[in-house]
Amino acid sequence: MSATYSYQGRTFSFDPATPLDISLPLAPGPGQVNCWWAEPVEFDVIRVGSFVGSVALGGSTNYQRVHLTPHGNGTHTECYGHISPASEATLNRCLHRFLFVAQLVSVAPRPQNNGDLVVMLADVQPLVEAAVVAPEALVLRTLPNDDAKHHRQYSGTNPTYLEPALAHYLVARNIEHLLLDLPSVDREEDQGALLAHHAFWQYPDNPRAHCTITELIFVPGAVVDGLYLLNLQITSLELDASPSKPVLYSLT
Repeated sequence: MSATYSYQGRTFSFDPATPLDISLPLAPGPGQVNCWWAEPVEFDVIRVGSFVGSVALGGSTNYQRVHLTPHGNGTHTECYGHISPASEATLNRCLHRFLFVAQLVSVAPRPQNNGDLVVMLADVQPLVEAAVVAPEALVLRTLPNDDAKHHRQYSGTNPTYLEPALAHYLVARNIEHLLLDLPSVDREEDQGALLAHHAFWQYPDNPRAHCTITELIFVPGAVVDGLYLLNLQITSLELDASPSKPVLYSLT
């Protein structure tokens, strides 16, 4: 199966029958990826009178309530409402397109004098500028890449984060959507500065309301760096963030 996608005066082809899902599943229990001290995901069976919402327990249908924290459980996408008090700053109102040309790059963070691991502009910039076209989205895979990212407990570990200069650079390159396999673009404890968040969304001076950050993705090692069509799927929650399912299609 083959389809085409036109972008910046060029026509690319991709196979819609070969999607590459780079989201992490949401499942109950403590063994799933977790950050920001969020409670584990829970699925609760609904019981009303004699009705039980579990076929395994004798009910006619499965009917469950889900307890989750988008920012702390699994792959999620967020808008500038994450750092704004504006009631209209919800992801459902900010994200109006769902297909984007994306560049996947793999970068090893650099150790800093204070012991932090930071993804640096100097390492990302040449990879972005080597793309055959200027991408709308950047998918950032940190190295080493291992399956531990499926269940890592990030809270209190000071995970890898981005150099704020990198966020400024992405804005200058007109990259509107940033996806990464980390719990945040900023340091876990930074006294609320959130420098990369503010830089990427240009908030509060000139908010890039249509731009998003997607965290806690996982790009399998077999997926090579290069150009992809990104399908960014979200739920229609009127919140600053939503569980999401980013899917890539290789472009040629």
